[in-house]
Amino acid sequence: MSYINFDKSQLVNLEYSLTRELLRTSRSGSYASSTIINCNTRRSHGKLVVPQPEIDGKLHVLLSTMDETVVQHDSHFNLGIHKYPGGIYRPGGHKYIRDFESEPIPTLVYRVGGVLLKKESLFTSNTDRFMIRYTLLDAHSDTKLQFRPFLAFRGAQSLSKANNYINKKYKPIHNGAQFRLYDSYTPINIQLSKEAEYVHVPDWYYNIEYYRDQERGFDYQEDLFVPGYFEASIKKGESIVLVASLDEVNPDTLKNMFYRERNKRTPRDSFRNCLENSAEQFVVKNGSGLEIVTGYPWLAKGGRDTFIAAPGLLLTRNKTAEFKKVVQTMIKKMEGPVFPSEGDERLVPAADASLWFIWSIQQLAHKTNDQKSIWKQYGNTIKKIFSGYRNQKFEGTIIRNDGLIETGKSGCTSTWMNATVDNKPVTPRCGAPVEINALWYNALGFALNAAEAANDIAFADEWTVVFEKLGEAFNSVFWNEEKGYLADYFNDEGADWSIRPNMVFATSLAYSPLDGSQKREVLKTVYDNLVTPMGLRSLSPRHPDYKGEYSGNQQERDLAYHQGSVWPWLLTHFAEGYLKLYGRQGLPQIKELFEGFEDEMINNGVGTVSEVYSGNPPHQAGGNISQAWNVAELIRLGDIIDAFEKNKSGKKNV
Repeated sequence: MSYINFDKSQLVNLEYSLTRELLRTSRSGSYASSTIINCNTRRSHGKLVVPQPEIDGKLHVLLSTMDETVVQHDSHFNLGIHKYPGGIYRPGGHKYIRDFESEPIPTLVYRVGGVLLKKESLFTSNTDRFMIRYTLLDAHSDTKLQFRPFLAFRGAQSLSKANNYINKKYKPIHNGAQFRLYDSYTPINIQLSKEAEYVHVPDWYYNIEYYRDQERGFDYQEDLFVPGYFEASIKKGESIVLVASLDEVNPDTLKNMFYRERNKRTPRDSFRNCLENSAEQFVVKNGSGLEIVTGYPWLAKGGRDTFIAAPGLLLTRNKTAEFKKVVQTMIKKMEGPVFPSEGDERLVPAADASLWFIWSIQQLAHKTNDQKSIWKQYGNTIKKIFSGYRNQKFEGTIIRNDGLIETGKSGCTSTWMNATVDNKPVTPRCGAPVEINALWYNALGFALNAAEAANDIAFADEWTVVFEKLGEAFNSVFWNEEKGYLADYFNDEGADWSIRPNMVFATSLAYSPLDGSQKREVLKTVYDNLVTPMGLRSLSPRHPDYKGEYSGNQQERDLAYHQGSVWPWLLTHFAEGYLKLYGRQGLPQIKELFEGFEDEMINNGVGTVSEVYSGNPPHQAGGNISQAWNVAELIRLGDIIDAFEKNKSGKKNV
């Protein structure tokens, strides 16, 4: 049996199966996504979701779904399923599904009377092609298959409506047809590996609903265009491959193409292999460079997310060359000391993105054990960043006389807790945030050591005094002996003592101004208030502003985003601090938390980890169905656990 498997009772139960989604991607950032029974529940679902550079460069859904029909003795059995108004699901093809397996690729088995049909799907890794292989496992009479493409030709966050402006015509191609509903779009080519008849009967299917969008307070009904259907006979034991792509292919190559792509896949036959497979989704090509997308289906690219995710996605998997390409791509996007914080073009002067860059480079130095070479390669960029902080090149950010970084005076959203409602920050953290100053202390410590290794005396002379002052100031401002934990931020109005996870970085980073006793108190506070099976809460449940459910419309979700919602990536920094303090004695507790994520492999985004979870049990998933820094940091946590298990001495690494 496959590691990820769903049986008939689970698949026909819509309450169960519609909450489990699949995602497959290419290196261009294109993807295919739906639920495990192929009923789309979001506007962002689709079989061929690809960038359209001639329109806006963003992702567009060309092929929404493909309905298959089994034909025997002039009887038609439609395997498709769509939601319509009134809670109606039709044609109800899910009732024919008998089994779902994930290995080596997502596979559904349908039984229709005496017909047993296997359907395997994949998205090619380096081209924008969605492929399906249909194999007739059993049949007692002549059988045909019909394939109906549901075309959308609209943005991934838009909806299609019936109109008279579409191009209803098609162009015959080898074993298929080409469609182009609007002139500005790239045509889509649908072809089969064997000769098939195409019957052109254009029609609109009205008011298809996406209930997950409805839950989120968005428009959720659309009309999809079905130009006609393909029909091909199939014999017992025979396979037919169907491809939907932007380029026309030779149908004679489809079976071999499918086989080669299938064999490229990292098997999802264990928890860690699921994470490895998922990690491949986030690294995408950008010309000659590489970038990391934050997650699917709501893609963005930016400094903070890239530098947090890159070590886990690439370095831990021995993809050092790809890691360096990602870093170099981001360096080319810098404006002065500022990295792009979100989106492809908009530069947002986040106070921490450049510090996460240094942390990421620090992981590279640890991997290569060669600080001297790292400084020679990236030292000038680090110097540019340090000068940027000193010369106030980050909007609203200064280095105080005591060495602390103070930021956020222009909107208070320059940290990772940057949600806004009605253009107002939900968690205003104006002043000196604790995690930025922990990252700043770590960056200074690492840079000074690397510069020393490279004999860069001038740099050391310039910044050693700042580093020495900063340690004392950090403790003076953020530490409270009576409370036993760190303030979340400090400004002219005083310290904010909300218990948030931002203090945990002062325990995990290689250079910390805290001693072992302080770290122990911080970790206890974090554990008692914030640790859950899915990661760390963003606010203690004891706080009056705590929001325990990440649900509702956009405003309700944004209000909960950093006010109690759980973030898996933070767990690795808690675990790293904990293991540095307790060594192998702390392993059982950390391993239990890590291995608890294995259950998540059959929930929500199947085989991956969602963006955020509700603070209250059962910690329902929300946001992206697959989030880069969550997957990355869990991979890195697995490596940290392995390293401590190999440390037979049991020494603590304080």
